[in-house]
Amino acid sequence: MKKVLIFASAIVFLACKKDIQPDYAIISGKITNKPVGAVTINSLNRSFSESIEFTEDGSFSDTLALDNKSYVLYDGQNPIFIRLEAGDKLNINYDASDFENTLSITGVGSEVSNYIMARKKTERRMFGNANETYTLNESDFKSKFTKIKDTLFGLLNNTSGLSKEFVKNEKRNIRYFYLKSLMDYEGAHRYFTKNESFQTSDDFLKEFVAFDYSNEEDYVFSDNYKRIVSNHFVEESRKLAEKDSLTNDLAFVKITSTNKSEVIKNDLLFEFANFNMSYSSDIKVFYDTFMANSTNQDNNEIITEKYKKLTALAKGNVSPKFENYENYKGGTTSLVDLKGKYVYVDVWATWCGPCIREIPALKEIEKQYHGKNIEFVSVSIDKLTDHDKWTAMVADKALSGTQLMADNDWNSNFVKEYQIQGIPRFILIDPEGKIVDHNAPRPSDPTLEALFQEENI
Repeated sequence: MKKVLIFASAIVFLACKKDIQPDYAIISGKITNKPVGAVTINSLNRSFSESIEFTEDGSFSDTLALDNKSYVLYDGQNPIFIRLEAGDKLNINYDASDFENTLSITGVGSEVSNYIMARKKTERRMFGNANETYTLNESDFKSKFTKIKDTLFGLLNNTSGLSKEFVKNEKRNIRYFYLKSLMDYEGAHRYFTKNESFQTSDDFLKEFVAFDYSNEEDYVFSDNYKRIVSNHFVEESRKLAEKDSLTNDLAFVKITSTNKSEVIKNDLLFEFANFNMSYSSDIKVFYDTFMANSTNQDNNEIITEKYKKLTALAKGNVSPKFENYENYKGGTTSLVDLKGKYVYVDVWATWCGPCIREIPALKEIEKQYHGKNIEFVSVSIDKLTDHDKWTAMVADKALSGTQLMADNDWNSNFVKEYQIQGIPRFILIDPEGKIVDHNAPRPSDPTLEALFQEENI
């Protein structure tokens, strides 16, 4: 994705040739009371993210080439979902301190984006509390989402200014929203009811009989359809891994490669590799398997570059460093300050549920190895605007060890050099500052103690 540079000669050319349509869109506007930190424009498929530049009064303007159509403008607190077509000129204005009541999207092509924001607002309102929704019985859950689906159809039909093509595709997208919700129910019901043995009845997912998982048009248009397809292949890969004694990552590549659509196959493989390759138990085998099945050269180049960076994190290589991270107890701490000890790093955030669930186990392991030649370091990647949430949680949960805050959340060099795209993430570094394991076991994993014993800690 590149910014479109419009030169004066090109403008004259386009003015003279009325039949030539621009292949870009423009977004501009003003954010009053803009939160501290970067505002980004991100493609919904996560293939593109770029910071937007602002003037002192909160105004901005950005020109985008349309490799994608669905985007999220995000100021760190408020997401604005927009859809762009060639020639669109959106003007987006709001007061960040009163987002819901002040958001205004106007200009050429604004009808679709306004509809999307209205649809998402309706979904949130009708969905309600997650605990109350997912603890419903099957019949009541289906009834609730049938009502949401029908309400969304009504919203779509009553929205003017939408093209016939968009309406046709969006009707299928709403149906996929309903089906995705049914697909999510079993796992969510288990979680919220604490009933791990719960299974839906045989006909609960009857709508998925003969479902087509290779519809390229719907995959490109509908994020709901895309999630259904992705979840389907994750579940099928889990079954294949158990059946053939494969690792989950290799099973996913193998089962996904059977998709009849090259577009869907390549996209699923790319997203999975981009996010999961760093967790692979054998990165080389995973990379070779991915390359043998992916036919998209642009994707292959990106994953190859990522593979090269990951191989730099092999055991025995010098660890990436962090410098002058704020220490909860005062002052700053750098990795070099801890030289001479093993360092077990926990990369976490206050908003991360799985991170918080590891805290009791982390406390136990810290207690067990108290006085040993190892330092337990927790690095928060909360945004600087959430600094108070970080200090409050450290105090509230009486977190021990060395509690640090990264200097630039996900964009901190330490985080990027370790290729961290999901948390919690644990790293073990030896007394010389060299990597022992760039993806170490979690505190709740019994193999962590075995790793410590291997290192004679």
